Amino acid sequence: MSASAPSPEDLELQLVEDLAQFTHDPLGCALYSFPWGEGELAEAQGPRDWQQGVMQDIASHLQNPETRFQPLMIAVASGHGIGKSAEIGMILHWAMSTCEDCKVVFTANTENQLRTKTGPELAKWFRLAINAHWFKPTATAIYANDPGHEKSWRADAVPWSENNTEAFAGLHNKGKRIVLVFDEASNIADKVWEVAEGALTDENTEIIWIAFGNPTRNTGRFRECFRRYKHRWITRQIDSRNVEGTNKAQIQKWIDDYGEDSDFVRIRVSGKFPKASDLQLIPSDWTTAAQRREAAFGLDDALVCGIDIARGGSDNNVIRFRRGMDAKSIKPIKIPGAETRDTTLFIAKVCTLVKDHKPDAVFVDATGVGGPVADQLRRLMPGVPVIDVNFASAAPDRHYANMRTYIWWQMREALRAGLAIDDSAELEEELTSPLYSHNQRDQVALEKKDDIKKRIGVSPDDADALALTFTFPVQRNQQAQGDNGTGMRSEYDPYGGN
Repeated sequence: MSASAPSPEDLELQLVEDLAQFTHDPLGCALYSFPWGEGELAEAQGPRDWQQGVMQDIASHLQNPETRFQPLMIAVASGHGIGKSAEIGMILHWAMSTCEDCKVVFTANTENQLRTKTGPELAKWFRLAINAHWFKPTATAIYANDPGHEKSWRADAVPWSENNTEAFAGLHNKGKRIVLVFDEASNIADKVWEVAEGALTDENTEIIWIAFGNPTRNTGRFRECFRRYKHRWITRQIDSRNVEGTNKAQIQKWIDDYGEDSDFVRIRVSGKFPKASDLQLIPSDWTTAAQRREAAFGLDDALVCGIDIARGGSDNNVIRFRRGMDAKSIKPIKIPGAETRDTTLFIAKVCTLVKDHKPDAVFVDATGVGGPVADQLRRLMPGVPVIDVNFASAAPDRHYANMRTYIWWQMREALRAGLAIDDSAELEEELTSPLYSHNQRDQVALEKKDDIKKRIGVSPDDADALALTFTFPVQRNQQAQGDNGTGMRSEYDPYGGN
């Protein structure tokens, strides 16, 4: 007598047990769940190599008891056509199929992207899966068909908004699993990133945050996943030429048309961030080159000092020195802003540093509390030329909106021409983060300091101190060192050349 066919209940139980094996194995789940080599997947025998790599990163994290309940953050910057949306679909299918009441939120740069691209691609993978009957895809969500779990076991497409971040602030699912996906992450506002990061704090919870995108901007939080915050993120930069199934003929046309090292090819093919965003004042490759240069200066080059005065306790007072094209040999001095309150102590430190190095001129940010500081420096060091610089005052060149824009542009040109700077990640960020625009008079206008701090989280005090050294050319003191106790001339011509 032949054995009877398994009942639907038995088959369903076997499916549950099979998928349970992949609780911490996204790649195994993808290989098991989808009809590779058939129908819509006829030309694929499994996930692409880079997709498998990301899945293995997740598996390694979750299978390690020491990291399982720590947030896992993965950032993938890539060229076009590598299969980002397919990867998101496979990962979300695994996440929801192997953890009851899993909570997923996915967002993209625009609501249209969510509705017309990301959402339909995710629905496709849930439709193709062996357990397609477990879930109900809609235009804005995918939720479990299990009665009573529609609200707790689901993935929601949430358009982001700087003014409405509640959806990202409420990512709590203690004891279970949370998955947050940022698609086209370059264009998602920094505020949304900040709110999301602050929300991912549940204990004993599997937390996975993945950011995908073409690296279209050289500023913002997606860029900083690969730079300032790279110690927190697992990062991958995927070149479309190295991915199976991409349109190699079209890629070669782009390279022929725009050039291998063009920003167009860097963004759309190589998965590299642009050398400069459209409104970025100082390109990143300029600062990288400046940090690699050997410091050098001419015998006639003046030593110039720039002092940026902190506005608040969280900012730094920064003292910078530059001789010709050498802004590297003398390290910057940073004094916490809180010490500015005790002007006597602060002034004493500044006087000591100035007397030690004997600069030919000192330029002081005279905005706010900087004015009184400059006055005291002149009183205590009568032989030292101390020049007030008001960032908001008119520039000597009418093409620039104000003095701060003007001196930053002079620094920009010096970086391009051969300036050497110290190898500091903080300085690099401060130099490359500011954006510029054109005002109603068609003048170049640098982004305001407060706006930069709000956007990147730090005030560009160090970069401002360096920029101050470019206020105007300074002539080197030719007299013997030690005159008047400072090595300064008694008469000073600030426009004497450099």
